[in-house]
Amino acid sequence: MAIPTAFSGAKLESLSSSAAAASPASIGLFCNPGRVRRLSIQKGLFNSGIRCEVAASDVVDQSQSSGNVTSSSSLSALEQLKSSAADRYTKERSSIVVIGLSIHTTPVEVREKLAIPEAEWPRAIGELCNLNHIEEAAVLSTCNRMEIYVVALSQHRGVKEVTEWMSKTSGVPVTEICKHRFLLYNNDATQHIFEVSAGLDSLVLGEGQILAQVKQVVKVGQGVTGFGRNISGLFKHAITVGKRVRTETNIAAGAVSVSSAAVELALMKLPESCHTTARTLVIGAGKMGKLVIKHLVAKGCTKMVVVNRSEDRVSAIREEMKDVEIIYKPLNEMLKCAAEADVIFTSTASETPLFMKEHVVDLPPVGASVGSLRLFIDISVPRNVGACVNELEDARVYNVDDLKEVVAANKEDRLRKAMEAQAIISEESKQFEAWRDSLETVPTIKKLRAYAERIRVAELEKCMSKMGDDISKKTKKAVDDLSRGIVNKLLHGPMQHLRCDGSDSRTLSETLENMHALNRMFSLETDISVLEQKIRAKVEQTQK
Repeated sequence: MAIPTAFSGAKLESLSSSAAAASPASIGLFCNPGRVRRLSIQKGLFNSGIRCEVAASDVVDQSQSSGNVTSSSSLSALEQLKSSAADRYTKERSSIVVIGLSIHTTPVEVREKLAIPEAEWPRAIGELCNLNHIEEAAVLSTCNRMEIYVVALSQHRGVKEVTEWMSKTSGVPVTEICKHRFLLYNNDATQHIFEVSAGLDSLVLGEGQILAQVKQVVKVGQGVTGFGRNISGLFKHAITVGKRVRTETNIAAGAVSVSSAAVELALMKLPESCHTTARTLVIGAGKMGKLVIKHLVAKGCTKMVVVNRSEDRVSAIREEMKDVEIIYKPLNEMLKCAAEADVIFTSTASETPLFMKEHVVDLPPVGASVGSLRLFIDISVPRNVGACVNELEDARVYNVDDLKEVVAANKEDRLRKAMEAQAIISEESKQFEAWRDSLETVPTIKKLRAYAERIRVAELEKCMSKMGDDISKKTKKAVDDLSRGIVNKLLHGPMQHLRCDGSDSRTLSETLENMHALNRMFSLETDISVLEQKIRAKVEQTQK
């Protein structure tokens, strides 16, 4: 038995179709407030396995119901079931949800398959918002994380649909995604993106690159349908939090990794006047060497020589950092390059030292502008520079053990700053939630203004008709301005009591009470709830 409904294809279709699949002779559906139990109705909506609990009467015996339930009463009962389910469902507030996979939870082999290039973010947002229970969306895809932020009409259904979409677009099985993903809702989701933007969720605590990536999400999302008010507001607030944390805690200062500590140690030993002009040599273009280069660039170095066995890795690094002059030299020219360098970073897998005392003693001395000392910063294990080099008056060697104290001290300092950052994030989270809560009253504010405007216009027309056609434009404008002024002054009080943005002591519950009171007093409530209207609009969009 097929039951037509304006919501076919959406949530209510799953209800009516499920009920229709059962014979009316086997299930009796009556509205009996005194004897209600929960009936779990399950139907695959685009294979999403959606569940919806609805109120229903006790299941009656087939023999008792077969002669008593007519076709019309069955239709009526199904409508009651549909309305009951819709009422329950649409009372659920839209949720902000994060479905994420990060370097903390997911191996790179999985993350790289799920990654979405920046150019594809608008397309991804559009496809996500075409899912039945997703209203807004954003994608944050970097080398360390793949996170999808959505506003979901239903948490469970929204997560299921997004997970299946991720599987479909990436080819990664749903079970594999579920194994590694993390899910965060509302306040926790807000806290997470604020921590991400502040650099608290990064491998290098407080690193600044992630803030630029969060900014890029907002830049790409501008004008994209689906990057709506809640999600855009969330990411814009996250940018504010990221800036505030870095400004007030200085969390980005100091080193927490071997490579960054090596660069900072070199800067500590060099006169400040030559930080950006010292001749720099990096030996080894592997993972650690690449990180050293990145940190050097971050500190303002614009030119360096890189010695490596092959040129491929150096070329790849050069492609990443096009604004920096990176000169490649083969390994057999290492000593020649060392003779022309003030600071030498070594990070190779060589099991024997690259530099011993006899290699360095004949190198030309460095200038007084860099302290008259050639610095060897050796972050290799086994060591690439022999300790005997320290015996020379014009050379100094620092190895990994010399860096440990620097790393530990800075890490402890950053952890303290992270605690300070959490206090800022907690404060900002409350402000964002207050702003989002205030959006609950926006429909009532709009309806109240529209109601008042209809009355104003109608009464203004009556007044103008009584005044005749010979009144001047100036008089008409004066009367119109008068009517607008009266309406605005009358609405000022109610509007103030419909705002809950954290600017005063009014709680959300008080504001919602005011909203419901105004809805009743001015008959602003409609038969179709806000969420139900959203569902209907989504179905109509899908059917186009």
